[in-house]
Amino acid sequence: MLNITQLLATELELKPYQIQNALELFSEGATIPFVARYRKERTGEMNEVQLRDLSDRYTYLTELEDRKKVIINAIAEQGKLTEELEQKITNCLQKTELEDLYLPYKPKRRTRATIAREKGLEPLAAFIKSLNIKNGASANLETEAAKYISEEKGVKNAEEALKGASDILAEEVAEKAELRAYLREYLLDEGVFISQIKEEKHPQGTTKFEMYRNYQIKVNKIAPHNMLALCRGEAEKILTFDVSFDEDFVLSYLESQEIKTKVRNIRDFYQAMLKDAFNRLMKTSLISEVISEKKTYSDIESIKTFETNLRELLLSAPAGMKPTLAIDPGFRTGCKVAVLDQTGKFLEYQAVFPHQAAEQRQKAAQTLKKLIEKYNIQLIAIGNGTASRETDEFVTEVLANCDRKPIKVMVNESGASIYSASKLALEEFPDLDVTVRGAISIGRRLQDPLAELVKIDPKSIGVGQYQHDVDQKLLKKKLDETVESCVNYVGVDLNTASKELLTFVSGITPTVANNIIAYRNQNGAFKNRKQLLKVAKLGPKAFEQAAGFLRIRDGENPLDNTAVHPESYQVVETIAKDLQVPLKQVTQIAEKLQKTNLKKYVTDTIGEPTLRDILSELEKPGRDPRAEFKYATFKEGIKEISDLKEGMELEGIITNVANFGAFVDIGVHQDGLVHISQLADRFIDDPKKVVKVGQVVKVRVLEVNEKLKRIGLSMKAVKQ
Repeated sequence: MLNITQLLATELELKPYQIQNALELFSEGATIPFVARYRKERTGEMNEVQLRDLSDRYTYLTELEDRKKVIINAIAEQGKLTEELEQKITNCLQKTELEDLYLPYKPKRRTRATIAREKGLEPLAAFIKSLNIKNGASANLETEAAKYISEEKGVKNAEEALKGASDILAEEVAEKAELRAYLREYLLDEGVFISQIKEEKHPQGTTKFEMYRNYQIKVNKIAPHNMLALCRGEAEKILTFDVSFDEDFVLSYLESQEIKTKVRNIRDFYQAMLKDAFNRLMKTSLISEVISEKKTYSDIESIKTFETNLRELLLSAPAGMKPTLAIDPGFRTGCKVAVLDQTGKFLEYQAVFPHQAAEQRQKAAQTLKKLIEKYNIQLIAIGNGTASRETDEFVTEVLANCDRKPIKVMVNESGASIYSASKLALEEFPDLDVTVRGAISIGRRLQDPLAELVKIDPKSIGVGQYQHDVDQKLLKKKLDETVESCVNYVGVDLNTASKELLTFVSGITPTVANNIIAYRNQNGAFKNRKQLLKVAKLGPKAFEQAAGFLRIRDGENPLDNTAVHPESYQVVETIAKDLQVPLKQVTQIAEKLQKTNLKKYVTDTIGEPTLRDILSELEKPGRDPRAEFKYATFKEGIKEISDLKEGMELEGIITNVANFGAFVDIGVHQDGLVHISQLADRFIDDPKKVVKVGQVVKVRVLEVNEKLKRIGLSMKAVKQ
């Protein structure tokens, strides 16, 4: 069998010891964030991306090896396993190639070839095959076939016998791995996707799939979003699509590979047999495999885009843990106003009606002003849904007559309604209306996007592309990995974190997360990381995996508010002692340590990579690695799509990035699209290279279609 370690080292361009050590750590239960951060010496400083690629490929190859064993045993039981075939199976690196090799031996339903064999026609097929191999040998096929006429076996005449022999040979050809592999590659390289919309049901201009009405594109040129759109259109029974290719070339290729003789009647028999083999047994399955391969590729690319968008959203700059007024806007039902303290704790809510009679508006203004003054509000979060711009203008009026001037921010509320109706929100706020819970979520999103967004299924956050059309199992795996990566990158405040946030910390299961909350409720705030070992079911292994990612502000040990792992505390204490600096003055340690030879502190377990990380942490203990907080200011008077005019320059915030461009919220309840061709004054091949979710940008309005609710925007020649 394969030497998986050596193969992975070659494929991933790493050294075998890096692969071996990383796999050992995984087998011991270490998480990828932990290995990337705290086991750099053992892995040669492999980063998270490399570790995830290794984990995915290792899983694929081990599954492949398991499948090889099953297939070799199955063929051996049939008595058909040759040394050559076993070697081919052993050397396989792809599941498709492996299944091609297994195809002739795979148990199958009764086929035309099976029936022909039951009729005793296999010797006739072998005879014809021998004539093809013995170039120059000829025979009267009808005369030979007549020998197989049998009333008992159901072979009525020579023609039926030849047809049965052809069926046997056609199945043999259709199951040849090398032929299938060549033709599959040919279709992938030279095939053309063609699609049409069913005219009788969907006349011109009546469907969102209009561009696919008479669509043609080479298989190897189709963009992932176009492939997924075709699959969705077909699933919704709006369009049909197929793969077109040069069938004459395919038949010529099969003839060149399979016909050895120059004898006319044998050649004619083989040509007819090969045409039947391809049209009846190969064409449909190969087209399905090509569509499946392109769909799988499109799924992976779409999921990568989703991962990138989700990462940017989760790592959005927090406005900070400050007293916050959160508003879920509404016209008829009013605006739900929730007050949160600096830790995100809910304090009070009011319903106000600023968009009704003047008296109600005045009363709403007084309520808002009182709340701002009473709670020393520093942030105001306004959801960007219905009535958001009108509410934004109302709040601006209130602040004009207010001594205190909180920062006012429009917050993307995608998924807030799903969270507010969830079991989780109900458990936290059983006595509150769903809209009030929604307001609380909006406020917390502004304070700390990561801590709040982990409570929502990523698919509901609105940063995906065809997320309901891609492989759901793979999507969940990759999005969970992204959330885990972001949570551990930022670190978690052990004394304020929710159960959901704790669940994504390296080494912490949902049960342990619940136990941490229970311990905190019973014993008060954690004073040091060691106390974690008193939490039920949080043993030494979980402590090792989790401790470095959990922070304790104002605890007994200043290192507990850093990413320095407890296993490295001793070396930091030694350094502090050598430098004659008290541990509480950790920033001074970093300052003096820069002039010190780090090699002096290298041990068997702590090398220079870890010491460099420690130095970086001590420079700014407790720092948040996320970017500085920025927010967009929407243009006054622009509230609806009807207010837009071509040529207007506006500020907005990117809400989603797709392979074909970026969507921008400009404050009119309908995101505009900056097509990839309009993202910059230069050629852009991937939108993710120039824009990201949450980025504040300036755009110019190119076109407005109120009927279809489409807004075309450009970032070209607009000073950013």
